[in-house]
Formats: sequence, structure tokens, C-alpha cells
Amino acid sequence: TVVVYALLDSPSVAGAYRFAITKGEPLVMDVDAALYPRKEIERIGIAPATSMYQVGENDRRMDWDWRAEIHDSDGLAMHSGNGEWIWRPLGNPAHLRYNAFADENPRGFGLLQRDRDFDHYQDDGVFYEKRPSLWVEPKHGWGRGSVQLVEIPTIDETFDNIVAFWNPESKPQPGQELLYGYRLYWGEQPPVQPPMAKTVATRTGLGGVIGFKREQFSQRFAVDFAGGELAALAKKNATVEAVVETSRGRLDTVSARPLHAIEGYRAMFDVYPGDDSTGQLDLRLYLRHEGRALSETWLYQWNPPAASERRLY
Repeated sequence: TVVVYALLDSPSVAGAYRFAITKGEPLVMDVDAALYPRKEIERIGIAPATSMYQVGENDRRMDWDWRAEIHDSDGLAMHSGNGEWIWRPLGNPAHLRYNAFADENPRGFGLLQRDRDFDHYQDDGVFYEKRPSLWVEPKHGWGRGSVQLVEIPTIDETFDNIVAFWNPESKPQPGQELLYGYRLYWGEQPPVQPPMAKTVATRTGLGGVIGFKREQFSQRFAVDFAGGELAALAKKNATVEAVVETSRGRLDTVSARPLHAIEGYRAMFDVYPGDDSTGQLDLRLYLRHEGRALSETWLYQWNPPAASERRLY
């Protein structure tokens, strides 16, 4: 273990840090921080992490490269204070996108690279399938606040356009002492995993029913889940339902069916925007069996294209 002490001295904050770094798989950094604001802080980032997402299976806006996927992380994972596991796939939006996920005493969060298949990236230079995940684990209760996610548009993989951090609910005040302790886990897998099924792939494309003329524009979402009880339920051909919610618009063709290739289930649904707005739709999905949640909660944000760009083919 290597111990590093550091001084923070900026116009807005003074602080002292202790980092105890232990090599291994995963590499662990035990962090203690004492922060002293010199003025009111509008937004402070505790345990900040940066990453990169240019293009992937769920967001092909910048897909001119010969590689199918280019990203260091494919999602933000959160284990909330009430025990809920949440997966939010990352994207490369056309405009700056900011989210705050409210919580109290979070158990952990991090930017993860779940997709470890070389064939999905075909990058023999930087090997994106080997990029480490980063998991943040608070050592004590952090109180009320939010995990905040910033996604910045990028045209190039050399820019870290993804940022995630914890922000306390109360704005830090001058002279206040802020004490934070947490551990950072760097490795292929985070130190804790959801006990239920987790999201292993998110794909999007044009909606509609194959073989029938499309009368309206819709977006298709196909979300794959694996782990937990899903393999056993798939063998039994049990009734597993996809529970989907949207902040606006209309849902159609909602289904969940076994996907034996991953020993899990694939949830599919179409979203009809309902109007010509390009405003954001918030989507929420999980799998359920006999009233019990079988999977982590999948969250997504989708901005419909302009009306002139909604081709029905």
C-alpha cells in the first residue's frame, strides 16, 4: 500500500486528502478528505469520475468510424440508499445533457464498462473491452444529495465527455468543515453486484412491425437482462413481464421473452412520441415475475428526432 497526502488550495476551497492505494484486482484507493469552503459552493463534486463515450450499440449518432463501438464506459451504475440497483446507459447526445439522481446515503455508484467482448469493439490499439470500471463506495453516510451525471457531445474519442460525482443537497458554506471518506475500486468488475438480473445490452432502432406499413414514427428499444433467477425461469418458460414507464408519448408492443444465448431475457418495446416535439422522454424499465422485481432498474433518456427527420422507410 502506498499512501499519498495532498493539499487542495483553490480560490473557493481549501482541503487535505489522504490516499491509501493498494494494487491488485481490483486496485483499491482508500480516500479521506477534509474540505473547507472559502465561499458558498453552487455545486461541489465529491468522488468525481470522468470517462468517454462516443458511439455504442444504443447510440450511433457518431458512427462514421470503422469500429462499431468506442467507449471507456457504457453505463452509470447506482446502488441507492434504499437498496435499489439502477443502470443508466451512457450516450453521446447532440446537446449537453445533465442529470441529478436524488438519493440519501448512497451505498455506491460508478462508471462501468460491462461489455467485455473484443468483437464488439475490434480495437487492437487501445482495447476498449479492457478498460477498467470505477466503483465509488462511501465509508459512512453522506446524507441527502444526488449522483450527478454530465454527458457532453463529442466527435472524437480523445475527449473525456462523461462526468459523474456526488453533490450534497445543501450548498457548502464558508468556514464549514466537510468530511468525506470513500473507497475507489478500479478493475474489470465492481466489488459488489446486483443480486438480481442486470442489464447486459441496450439497443435502439426504428420501431414498427416487420412486414406491415408504418403509419407513425416510433423508436424500438431492446434491452437484454441476464443473471439472478432468469436462467431458471427461462427453462421453465415462466411468465416474465417487462414493466415500462415513459414520461410522455405512448408505449406499444411491450414484451419480454427468453433469450437462451445469454441465459436471460430480452425486453422490447416501441415508444411513439405523440407529437412533433424533440423534447426529452424519460424511460424506466424492469422485469417482474409474480409481483417480484427480477432485475435492476434500467433508466434511459431519448430525444425524438425533428419531424422532418422521422423517416418511416
